[in-house]
Amino acid sequence: MHVVMFGDQHVESLGGAQVSMRLQRRFLERAGHTVTVVAPAMHGPRGRAVVPDRAYVDLPSIPLTLDREYSFSWPGRRTDRRVDAALRGRPPVDVVHVQGDFWGAYIGHRFAHRHGLPVVHTMHNRVDVGVEATTPFPGLVLRVLNAWQGRALGIRTGGADGWAYLRGLAGRSSAVTAPSAHFARRLEEHGAVPRSGRVDVVWNGIDDDVLDAALAAGPALRKPGPPRFVWLGRMSPEKRLLPFLEALSESGVAADVEVIGGGAQLGAARRLLAKRRPDATVVFAGRRSYSETLRRIRAADAVVQTSIGFETQGMTVFEAASLGTPSVVSDPDIAAELGSGLWAVQDASTAALADALRRAAADVEAGTAPEPDASIRERFRQSSRTAAMIEVYERVRAG
Repeated sequence: MHVVMFGDQHVESLGGAQVSMRLQRRFLERAGHTVTVVAPAMHGPRGRAVVPDRAYVDLPSIPLTLDREYSFSWPGRRTDRRVDAALRGRPPVDVVHVQGDFWGAYIGHRFAHRHGLPVVHTMHNRVDVGVEATTPFPGLVLRVLNAWQGRALGIRTGGADGWAYLRGLAGRSSAVTAPSAHFARRLEEHGAVPRSGRVDVVWNGIDDDVLDAALAAGPALRKPGPPRFVWLGRMSPEKRLLPFLEALSESGVAADVEVIGGGAQLGAARRLLAKRRPDATVVFAGRRSYSETLRRIRAADAVVQTSIGFETQGMTVFEAASLGTPSVVSDPDIAAELGSGLWAVQDASTAALADALRRAAADVEAGTAPEPDASIRERFRQSSRTAAMIEVYERVRAG
């Protein structure tokens, strides 16, 4: 089978969807399939460092960010011709897998429509929440996005909000997949479904080899010392790093806390700590490689997840559960999907998060921390996720 994936950003750039696409490609190829990835060319230092790869079709693009890592390709006839020419010498395409929400989605759907190919569309983002969290005028942005989708794909979305936008993309798809049951449920409730009327749940997975290496390298027994918490992610408002540090200060917990990641709120986080002076020791570790991050999670007593309503899956807590590490979970949807091995935060308040941190620290010190569901480790492996996605591919081909 030849699967062509379309993304908004180059798969070698930073981001959860890009990590997932790289993993999917590798495990599909292990299973004997051919994968081509179509995305905007990346600029800047990371772009120059990308090793040439025949699987990549890099489209002409314009840099979007100051570091030139993220870029944009215009979905139109010139890009259509470029994609067709690049794929002309490759094996016949069996399935188009769209894994973008904006220009990558338009380019992918246009390609599938021209060639009469089935489309599997993975919804990675809650567009309404994402736009509201990252733009000053979300209502205007969503109206523009719906109009742009209509023009690029020749359809009317029938609305001007985020769900109308996703309905437009889903309606052109043979199958829609979501990386969690709670996001799939929301898509179905808002009518963002394919012709079958249902959304397939296929988790984003963890690299089997990296997982096994992290498990092998991890400590067999907990080392003595205060509770060790890890917070990881992008330092931006929707991830709620600052409310976490406020709650940590309010909790009075004397823990060792490692913050992994980077972003615009690093300075504000440092200033907050200097002002509040929590009993906990907080270290900003910066960005770390995927394998190193997993090792840090494995060595921690708990991962702290703080975003609410933003995540479509919440990868960090599933990675933690796969490694045997419990989590403090703020998002009730993620807590319900994870099921066990967690301390649930009762509401979105700082006081509730502080209470959960106190409970977690007390349980760690008493040796009574909850244990994650052991089955998650096998269900979260990329090999099992790829097998589930291949079933979706085969179904849409047959249909």
